[in-house]
Amino acid sequence: MSTPNTHRSSHAADVTPVTTDPVCGMTVRPDGQHRLSYQGKIYLFCSGGCLAKFQVAPERYLPAASGTPPAPPPTPAQPITAASAYTCPMHPEVQQPGPGSCPDCGMALEPMGVAGLETRTDYTCPMHPEVVRSEPGTCPICGMVLEPRSVVIEEGNPELADMTRRFRVGLGVAVPVFVIAMLSDVAGLSSASLMRWMQPLQLALATPVVMWAGWPFFQRGWYSLVHRRLNMFTLIALGVGVAWIYSTIATLGPGLFPAALRDAHGNVPVYFEAAAVITVLVLLGQVIELKARSRTGAAIRGLISLAPKTARLLREDGAEEDIPLERLQIGDRLRIRPGEKVPVDGV
Repeated sequence: MSTPNTHRSSHAADVTPVTTDPVCGMTVRPDGQHRLSYQGKIYLFCSGGCLAKFQVAPERYLPAASGTPPAPPPTPAQPITAASAYTCPMHPEVQQPGPGSCPDCGMALEPMGVAGLETRTDYTCPMHPEVVRSEPGTCPICGMVLEPRSVVIEEGNPELADMTRRFRVGLGVAVPVFVIAMLSDVAGLSSASLMRWMQPLQLALATPVVMWAGWPFFQRGWYSLVHRRLNMFTLIALGVGVAWIYSTIATLGPGLFPAALRDAHGNVPVYFEAAAVITVLVLLGQVIELKARSRTGAAIRGLISLAPKTARLLREDGAEEDIPLERLQIGDRLRIRPGEKVPVDGV
């Protein structure tokens, strides 16, 4: 039986690498750093964790050996193009054909390419750019004919909208939880009658904050445990979840705890405000991060919108024709008129 190794011989270098991670099935870039030569093939992996699993038991992740009926050939997968693939900003080797979360850090995957951006045509005056119309016409200031320009339509960020909504609702409910928790510690307000309803009220208010507003963190935390790649969301889900579960048990069944943990009124200290406040603070951080990433994407789309959409092709007979950039081929000759933008790179 061959032993997997990472030695790259001249023969192995000529072998076309398998661009699908045999452990998790994720598509990996051909130039990924996690690779392994085994039985004459080079296998690529999305991370060092999958590579280590394969080294321990490669036969577990490969088709059955000869002598057993071969498995039916898999359905050819659609190639992942830059326009349809999603990748992690922190781990670009992670790619998949749809949105999701990064298995390494838990961040939401972003579209790789910018192809297929929706555009609209506006008409503006070259002398007065503040004049913008949706239809052809003349400038009301100088009378010049308005010129067309392509504008990229801004796409909404559903994750940012979702996190913002969760943050606003969570903040509105977490503030009363925090105030109630502080009032319970104020001298003269910690009577038995007040404590009897303060803890159940905190439970009622903190539960939607933790279980609804913070639900994405529990999803990502569970995802990290399933893939054995612990990250920030593992700690958040564990800390918030333990605080809420402990406080719920302490509120509904204080008699389950020893007398040393109960106060003079027979109540056990709870930490609903900690669970709610941590959830809201993490949501705030996610909103700030997503807004920053959204502004970066908007700047890139703005630059792309400045690029020309057509090029003037110079044919062999001297005729000129405006064609889309997608139809250009290597060796085509273009004419760049004075004041025009250079549509492509070339010599």
